[in-house]
Parts: sequence; structure tokens; C-alpha cells
Amino acid sequence: MSAARAFATIDVGTNTTLLLVARPRPGRPAAEAEVLAEAAEITRLGRGIGADGRLGEEGIARTLEALDRYRAVAHTHQAAIAAIGTEALRRAPNAGTFLGEAARRLGVPVEVIDGEREAALTFRAVAESFPAEVGAGRALVVDIGGGSTELVASERGAVTFRRSLPIGSVRLHERHVRHDPPEKSELRAVVSDVEAALETAAEAFSAGSGAPRPATLLMGVAGTVTSLSAMSLGLRSYDPARVHGSRLGADALEAQIVRLENATQAEREQMAGLDPKRADVILAGALILQAIVRRTGAAEVRVSDRGIRWGLFYELASRAAEAASP
Repeated sequence: MSAARAFATIDVGTNTTLLLVARPRPGRPAAEAEVLAEAAEITRLGRGIGADGRLGEEGIARTLEALDRYRAVAHTHQAAIAAIGTEALRRAPNAGTFLGEAARRLGVPVEVIDGEREAALTFRAVAESFPAEVGAGRALVVDIGGGSTELVASERGAVTFRRSLPIGSVRLHERHVRHDPPEKSELRAVVSDVEAALETAAEAFSAGSGAPRPATLLMGVAGTVTSLSAMSLGLRSYDPARVHGSRLGADALEAQIVRLENATQAEREQMAGLDPKRADVILAGALILQAIVRRTGAAEVRVSDRGIRWGLFYELASRAAEAASP
């Protein structure tokens, strides 16, 4: 039997540009794919999203350089490339400037997906990676990005609610934080925006009849959550094998927020488990997660290192398998 074709999936986010190159293993679950390469670079394409929403020249340049490297990696593995863009590209008035050049360099267009599709890919990534846990009861999947936050609720694996909210670590930091360390009034403004957004997604925290019903599983995805887990674990270098599937307790989350609130950016840049390039916006992202944890009453967040790039890979692998079936 010939080897299945590899896929390179690229997630062009507001804060981070990520790459996954993987090959399905015939006859085995998609989550057991052979990982050929992974990369994550904080390119801050969406710097300015909290102001006029325009993409800055430096962010565009950094992201295009990352895409050049990702294309080279994909070609090394003869992988088919698929790329998606999220919140910064959804709203930036000058997104076309970036998208045209990105398509030229990658050889394929970057598909700018809406919030519903982003949420669906996030859920697919989690459901394929943790099928037993997601299928066992009520789950709430949270993807905190730089420009938006996706919430997906499910009951025994069936999606009951999904929503993309216009709150993210970069957006809220740029909108409200002017001091280092942040002033209490600035943090209250961040929390106020978060609470207002979560009010529009009250169904995510209820059983459908409006009555509160805690999720049996609260799953956290993307850089804010994985960074907080790595910090709690005290990792000197990021280890996806230790972060993926880890458990971030509510008390541990609170402890990290206290550390971040009282530290300068220079001090945060030295914290174990935190990429220095994320040190400015991590607190805003942590406050989003804290508000969600408090609304659910969850004792912990189960952490997933597999975000929408994995959801896209699972989608492509499934299509390829269907096409190959007699």
C-alpha cells in the first residue's frame, strides 16, 4: 500500500502563524497521524486590530517571511498546502494587500474563514483528539485568539452552540492597556469588555433552557491557554507532549493571573513557559479564560495543543480517505 499524501495546514492568526505538516496513517484514527513538522511564529499580523484594524507593514512582512519558510518545509515533505486566515484578515481594510502576496508565495490562496467555520474547525480538532472525553457528556471548547474567541458547546459529541466573539488578547490589550504593569482601571476595562461579550453567548453556559449547567469538560485551545499551562508546569522550553492533554486548575490559573498583574513586561518576558513575544498580551488573554472558567464553575481547564490547523488537517484527511474509497 502506498503512503498517504501529506498535508501542510497553515493558520494565519492575528498574533501567531502556525504550521502543521502531517500524513494520515491508513486504517488508523486521524489523531494518530504521522507528524512530519510543526512550527509556530508570533508574527503579530493583527497589530493595530484594537485601533483601526489595519494590518501594519511590519506584521505583514514578518508573516510573509514565515509563509516563505513554511512553504519550503511543505515542499520538503511533498505536502499539499492549505492555508486559512482568521479575525485580523476578516476585518482589516487592507487585507487584500497581504492576501495577494501570500497567495503568490504559497502557491495557493489563504482562505479567510468566518467565525462559524473557525469555531467548527476548533471543535473538530478537539473532538478528534479527545473523542472519548468529548463524547461522554457536555463539553465547552474555548479558543482564545489574538482577535477573537470562539466558544463551542456540545452534548455527547453533537454541537449545540457555537459563536465567535470579538474579544482576543491582542485586541483587548491594544484597546485598553497603556501602562506597564497595567493599572487596575485598565484591567477592569478589559474584564468589562469580556463580560459584555460573554453575555451575548449565554447559551454556551446553559443547558439550553436557560438554566445553568456546568460543562463536564472545559477544553482550552490556542496560545493563551497553552502558555498558561506551560507556565503553571514551569517549562523552561515549550513541550507540546507535556502541554497537550494537561490540566490547568482554576486555582493555578488564578495564581498565574496574580503573577502577571504584578509584573512588568520585562519581568513577564523572563517567566518560564511564556514566549517573550507573547508577554505583552498574555494577561488580557488570561482574563478572558478566567471569566469563562468562573461562568462555567469548572474546577480545571483541559488543555489542547491542537487548534484549527489540526481541524483543517482532519478535514483534508477525511476528504482524501473518502475520495480513495471504492
